[in-house]
Amino acid sequence: MAFMVKTMVGGQLKNLTGSLGGGEDKGDGDKSAAQAQGMSREEYEEYQKQLVEEKMERDAQFTQRKAERATLRSHFRDKYRLPKNETDESQIQMAGGDVELPRELAKMIEEDTEEEEEKASVLGQLASLPGLDLSSLKDKAQTTLGDLKQSAEKCCIM
Repeated sequence: MAFMVKTMVGGQLKNLTGSLGGGEDKGDGDKSAAQAQGMSREEYEEYQKQLVEEKMERDAQFTQRKAERATLRSHFRDKYRLPKNETDESQIQMAGGDVELPRELAKMIEEDTEEEEEKASVLGQLASLPGLDLSSLKDKAQTTLGDLKQSAEKCCIM
């Protein structure tokens, strides 16, 4: 019980006395934090710099990913003629303005586009009809074309 009271009140008491002390020992705070980590002051400062650099790298990667996603969304908005979104444009601007899609996403979009073009074509529409065999239809068309060529060769007028 005494331990609980000491831990709850002790931290608040230290904060109160630390703020009343005038703040003349700013260096001791770093030194005590470095000693608490088991490092010298220089090692602690280097550690802090490393943490800041890692955080900046993570933030840059996060911003890049957000911009890539925004680029993907804007691509689909252009493709399907949907209204543009200001937040996507601002995310792309924050990342440097010229963001390319990752290779995997670009391949997926390319495959989707090819599939849609194939379905939009006449042969794609014919393939979707039930009970229609395209290979036999193709064979019949080729034989008919061959027959027409032979009859055209035999024709005296042409």
